[in-house]
Amino acid sequence: MYVARRTWLLDALLTVLVAGIACTWALLTPPFQAPDEPQHLNSVIRVAHGGGWPAPGEATMSPAVREARQEVAYGTDLPGRFADRDDRRQFVDATPTPAADRVRVDAENSQPYGTPTDPVDVDQMTQHPPLYYALGAAVLHALGLVDARWDLQLLALRLFDVLLLLPVVPLASWAARRLTGSVAAGLVAGAFTLFVPQVGHVLGALNNDALVTLVGTVVTALCVRVLTGDRSVRTAVVIGAVVGVGLLTKVMAAFLLPVVALAYLLAPRPDPGRAAWSVTARAGRVVAMGLAALVVGGWWWLRNLLVLGTVQPVGVQNRLPDLVPEGPVTYVATAWPRLARSFFGDLGWLDVRTPVGLWLTGTVALAALAAVALSARGLRRGVVTLLALPTTLAVAVLANGWGFYAEHGRLTGHQGRYLFAGLLALSVVVAVAAWRLVGRDERRLAAATPLVLVAGLAVTGYGLGLGFVGFYAGPGESLAEAAERWLAFSPVGPAWLVAVPLVTIGAAAAALVVAVRHAATTSRGVRAAPEPSVLVG
Repeated sequence: MYVARRTWLLDALLTVLVAGIACTWALLTPPFQAPDEPQHLNSVIRVAHGGGWPAPGEATMSPAVREARQEVAYGTDLPGRFADRDDRRQFVDATPTPAADRVRVDAENSQPYGTPTDPVDVDQMTQHPPLYYALGAAVLHALGLVDARWDLQLLALRLFDVLLLLPVVPLASWAARRLTGSVAAGLVAGAFTLFVPQVGHVLGALNNDALVTLVGTVVTALCVRVLTGDRSVRTAVVIGAVVGVGLLTKVMAAFLLPVVALAYLLAPRPDPGRAAWSVTARAGRVVAMGLAALVVGGWWWLRNLLVLGTVQPVGVQNRLPDLVPEGPVTYVATAWPRLARSFFGDLGWLDVRTPVGLWLTGTVALAALAAVALSARGLRRGVVTLLALPTTLAVAVLANGWGFYAEHGRLTGHQGRYLFAGLLALSVVVAVAAWRLVGRDERRLAAATPLVLVAGLAVTGYGLGLGFVGFYAGPGESLAEAAERWLAFSPVGPAWLVAVPLVTIGAAAAALVVAVRHAATTSRGVRAAPEPSVLVG
């Protein structure tokens, strides 16, 4: 009972901590300085005001969003950008419209206006299904913000994305405990996102990948149930329904399907005395899952194929002149660092770049920990299944990017956020590796968890500092001047900009105290974690 209470408290504190970090990013990132935010907001407010879902390539930016872009210096170069452009104004030279004077969205200015002559005025989000945007519109209606200032709408929708992120922490902790039987391994899994600053930045912004991340999280947790003995048809149908929700959000959710099939293929034989789980029974679960996914969301992509002649339509055409591609070796050598770098922390529109030391260290560490996890006796099948999701997503991103590169000679679409559906999988793999490294000794792993938490907080703090300076501090300017600029662009007053980080710091301190106490209690009463209750490999 005592361990259960402590586990619940650790999960709760870590969840509050991750929420506080993401909320801090939601306040820290300047308006529209996260990938495709103007278009995401445009689609939400169009739906909220009854504008529907135009065909791909036919949706345009509304007058409200066009004016909003001007009010906060959209298109200028941030001070932390990797290189300033001669033809662009500098963000630090811009004076934003005061928050109280920013445009309010209404029935007239929320709808598309005219035929765009500039690709930047195309809203390409209608290349996706509308579920995420319908949910965003519902949020605005529920909060009474449909006719509010656009910057308050943007902040509310950023916080909605934070809400979608939160299940990653408790579900990762639960999945790691279910696989290993270790409370400390659960804490390691729950702390994983602290080591990836991009998670707070992107999922503290307005982005449809937040819903895909939630879907990937829930599906992966359910796969862990399958790998640890859940043979029910009901679970298969639930998994399929959740995948279907993802398919009503983005085509990336389709890559969950082969991973779920792999989970059923590698699921353990039943305990002695139970009926054998035949190949036919496993295939039946996969079919049930696939049918549920098709009924809930897969039909959208079949419709695209029948109506548009393609599964994934193109919402906006290439805006730049073609270059000459240099072949697959050059492509891979250039594309994978972009993917890895943006997974860990490229900020803004990926132009405030993560230092090489951070993303390269993180990539090597993940690869090494994956290898360690694969050596864990009794868990190899589970680890293989978990690794299949981020691996499949990465290969899909690189393969899709190769097609564009081969045709146009340009790199596009290599964004680490496309791998966030695999966050829970990576969290659990890292936890299994940590458990394996300490010889499955619960006492030793519990003693190490405060250090893991401190390390994660250090990376988080570094990422937030990189963002603050990269967003707001011009050359030679003081931190006070940067803070004044932050306040000028923010939709809320200084009290919020101070209170949210302070609450986050308090949550971090509380989580660290509880982790230390848990380590002390474990060292007195527990020698080693039990073996998994159901072997998975």
